[in-house]
Amino acid sequence: MDMATGLHRFNMVLAPLRTNQRGSSSSSLFPSKDIFGSGFRPSRALKARRSLRFDAGFVSRIAVSCSTSPTTEPVTVGKKLTTRRDVRNIAIVAHVDHGKTTLVDAMLKQAKVFRDNQFVQERIMDSNDLERERGITILSKNTSITYKGTKINIIDTPGHSDFGGEVERVLNMVEGVLLVVDSVEGPMPQTRFVLKKALEYGHSVVVVVNKIDRPSARPDFVINSTFELFIELNATDEQCDFQVIYASGIKGKAGLSPDNLADDLGPLFEAILRCIPEPTINKDGALQMLVTNIEYDEHKGRIAIGRLHAGLLERGIEVKVCTSDETCRQAKVSELFVYQNFSRVPAENVEAGDICAVCGISDIMIGETIADKSSGKALPTIKVEEPTVKMSFSINTSPFVGREGKYVTSRNLRDRLYRELEKNLAMRVEDGETADTFIISGRGTLHITILIESMRREGYEFMVGPPKVINKRVNDELLEPFEIATVEVSEEHMGPVVELLGKRRGQMFDMQGIGLEGTSLLKYKIPTRGLLGLRNAILTASRGTAILNTVFDSYGPWAGDISTRDQGSLVAFEDGTTTSYALCSAQERGQMFVSPGMEVYKGQIIGIHQRPGDLSLNVCKKKAATNVRSNKEQTVVLDSPLFYSLDDCIEYIQEDELVEVTPQSIRMCKNPKFAKKR
Repeated sequence: MDMATGLHRFNMVLAPLRTNQRGSSSSSLFPSKDIFGSGFRPSRALKARRSLRFDAGFVSRIAVSCSTSPTTEPVTVGKKLTTRRDVRNIAIVAHVDHGKTTLVDAMLKQAKVFRDNQFVQERIMDSNDLERERGITILSKNTSITYKGTKINIIDTPGHSDFGGEVERVLNMVEGVLLVVDSVEGPMPQTRFVLKKALEYGHSVVVVVNKIDRPSARPDFVINSTFELFIELNATDEQCDFQVIYASGIKGKAGLSPDNLADDLGPLFEAILRCIPEPTINKDGALQMLVTNIEYDEHKGRIAIGRLHAGLLERGIEVKVCTSDETCRQAKVSELFVYQNFSRVPAENVEAGDICAVCGISDIMIGETIADKSSGKALPTIKVEEPTVKMSFSINTSPFVGREGKYVTSRNLRDRLYRELEKNLAMRVEDGETADTFIISGRGTLHITILIESMRREGYEFMVGPPKVINKRVNDELLEPFEIATVEVSEEHMGPVVELLGKRRGQMFDMQGIGLEGTSLLKYKIPTRGLLGLRNAILTASRGTAILNTVFDSYGPWAGDISTRDQGSLVAFEDGTTTSYALCSAQERGQMFVSPGMEVYKGQIIGIHQRPGDLSLNVCKKKAATNVRSNKEQTVVLDSPLFYSLDDCIEYIQEDELVEVTPQSIRMCKNPKFAKKR
């Protein structure tokens, strides 16, 4: 179909749009029921979508209202339910690095949350040290702004697939989401995951095409790809009728057209008020608040965060805490807070529809309901997807135990791990084979690695085993988890990357060029086992230029054996201190992890063998001091040792190896239990 034919079809589709029943232009970027009639369904749109590839910028310029546009007066739904016009609750969701937190920064600044002379650091919502170091959002966080007399509660969510549980548990606090999509990359694996969850809740969606000022931006492709994603996820007609906003989060600009951005984020704020529904509440009903997040304060103790679904919550009242199995206990609200700008503000009472924080209930848990003392009932509990990867945690048994850590016993380790379950719904903890071993299950290796890093900074000392996938057996058939992996790689490095993914049982189902010249986007369905240790291997194969993203897809039949490492380890032969003399000859056997003057112990992994199989080396031997004067000292030239981070070590180790984690050091060693078995 040529361009003229396409524009003609598009004009025929838009003909009823200009004179629809509401008397105004529709915000629909794509046709809804008003255009196609009552028979329109997403399945039909899927067939017709190829004829609807058009100038998305033109459509967005006429988008001035939404299918979910609010009415001018509060609406009474049934006998008890009403709407609150002065509040909007939204979550900002997107794939990692698509600019959610930066966009929230701009929204806070333009809403005059900070003083004009106040210093505000970048990514103000990433308050955790680990978040700042890694440049990713790990925990969901609440804030709010006020725009034209309406309070907008904003929840900033993680974009990495391993922290999908953080997204799942906050979606029941909101009525709509801002789906942020990169103007070059378009929808990515995590975009699909978070959008699927939002659509399942029935939320309204405002699509924000971010980073529109990038030189290689392609908004038309991004909008068409996003619409196709809505159709594939069986979105309703109203959800497909989404508003599109083009924005540059770092510049704080937004608009209805990619070529005509306003000087501020005004169009984005207007779209939130226009397209995100008001909360539907039961103002006079019995008190109900579902706890979706837990924070801890040294002075106030445990703080329960959630949205008030019904009734009026007051400071100092007695309440009932109900669980999903209909068991309840009495409690009292000592303090009450609401979110105002960038901080929590004390409040005497909170009306239904708002998000608040409650203090005074010391044993409150995520998923429990704070309800009316006399007639309260529990709300449906929060459900998150099951973990796919597990790792073993055990006490430190190396000769260096207790040198650096403050908490080293199995009791300390047990208490800390089970305390993590109180706020991390997507994680599981089980007792291992011995009393000092625990099995931790999570969404992915990064999910568990963040816990390990947090614990070592708190003073814990322990050992962790290699990650393993969690398999299932259905009807005597072994099933394993599969993930969708997308790799962005330049054409010159595509061959080694494709070969690497093929060895790990990956199956390519899509390949396309993207905005940057000579760069391709490969999409694979690959077993989770094949992803263990893959990130470093791909970076090596592409000389550090490839970008790998993954998201869980489904369970499928066992894919077969996978070899993830071809080389063995170099192992220390004895306890002692490394010397230059010994390392000079040892480095001929492979790449070293240690440098001269470091203490090592027998069984510690000190390098990567250049061949398969392990090799024991004596890196502590000293040169004999006999006949020194008659021989000229030989100049020793040592290669720079490899530096492996915690993530690198966990990717490197295999079944018979462990990672020793202490507050100051990260070492790898052979598992003594396997040595005894051999």
